[in-house]
Amino acid sequence: MGQPEQVTTSLTAAVRAGIGASLAAVDADLARRYPGDPSNRQPVHTVYVPADRLAPDTVRSWGAAARALLAEHAPDAASFAAVLGISDALAAPVHERVLAKLAHEPVEDLRIDFEDGYGPRPDAEEDTAAVRAAHLLAAARAAGTAPPFAGLRMKCLEAPVRDRGIRTLDIFLTTLLAEGPLPEGLVITLPKVGYAEQVTAMARLCEEFEKAGGLPPGRLTFEIQIETTQAVLGADGRATVARMIDAAGGRVTGLHYGTFDYSAACQVSAAHQAPDHPAADHAKAVMQVAAAGTGVRLSDGSINVLPVGPAHRVHHAWRLHHGLVRRALARAFYQGWDMHPGQLPTRYAAVYAFYREGLPAAAARLAAYTAGTGGGVLDEPATARALSGFLLRGLDCGALDEAEVTGLTGLARPRLATLAGRSGS
Repeated sequence: MGQPEQVTTSLTAAVRAGIGASLAAVDADLARRYPGDPSNRQPVHTVYVPADRLAPDTVRSWGAAARALLAEHAPDAASFAAVLGISDALAAPVHERVLAKLAHEPVEDLRIDFEDGYGPRPDAEEDTAAVRAAHLLAAARAAGTAPPFAGLRMKCLEAPVRDRGIRTLDIFLTTLLAEGPLPEGLVITLPKVGYAEQVTAMARLCEEFEKAGGLPPGRLTFEIQIETTQAVLGADGRATVARMIDAAGGRVTGLHYGTFDYSAACQVSAAHQAPDHPAADHAKAVMQVAAAGTGVRLSDGSINVLPVGPAHRVHHAWRLHHGLVRRALARAFYQGWDMHPGQLPTRYAAVYAFYREGLPAAAARLAAYTAGTGGGVLDEPATARALSGFLLRGLDCGALDEAEVTGLTGLARPRLATLAGRSGS
């Protein structure tokens, strides 16, 4: 072999250093604002239960009610699949996983609601309810029956209910902290946010409680509910969501779309208020772009058609809910709200079928990418990141098993996490 050709350049090291120095602030800003996807599991749903209806057996009773509804209206895999339009090949594995999920972890994320679902109450009554909710959550955690994620939705920071919301949050957290360390999966939801200044105020509340409770800085985080038009488009005509994320100072973990408040604010008639209305799609598209790369996760809202009554009504509600969950998953909204035990079967059926249907193609493409064989599709690193993220989400929710994913891709979970940019998984 001949000698390699000598490589020459024209730019000096000083030029490169100068370019680096001129972009140092941009580099720091990118690292701060866009840290990438978090490595921990995202729940597939949030169950909202009014504080006065919370009971020691709420999670277990929701699972039992969901199983009873299945037994009555779709007693086997074939009948359940027929109602929802799930393929014959997936009917048995999806049904089996749904039943198992309802038995051992029917609720992934529980939100004790002190806002719309609870309503205005005398102060003494809400004080007592906040204490009781904290005790019940602490007891469930000690008994090992608490869901992986749980917390409260406080009243918003608008003037009429601001003090009440702050007091309930304070009572709940103070009581919970007195029972022991705060749960790792603790979630606080701030509703009806319209201005970035309200987010700044919420971040300050978290900081002040950390100081008062001897907690490490940054221990408390919160979700923002996007249910006002001001949260999407400000009075100055600029998109508002990104400013809200920035105003949280790293404390915001999620953006949750509020179907009915937002629809009503847009003057959508009651009969057409739904997660797939064009107004909803616009709001969620703005949320999605604002959150991309920030580590802030997205959640779709709820539907109000409940699976109750005779079989034909239950089946109609199931099909509607299942279809909307599938639609949300395809649009990269991997979480949503469930407001009734009867929505749990269709939530999990939609989620499990989504990942199991996509497993063969995703695994084949990722295996071809890592092997450098192409497989007929020219995938790039960004696509490999999406494919790996898809498989990790499927593993996180229980739709997929590690052995089958590794068998199809040749990749263990740590390697998938690296490809997905989730190095902490």
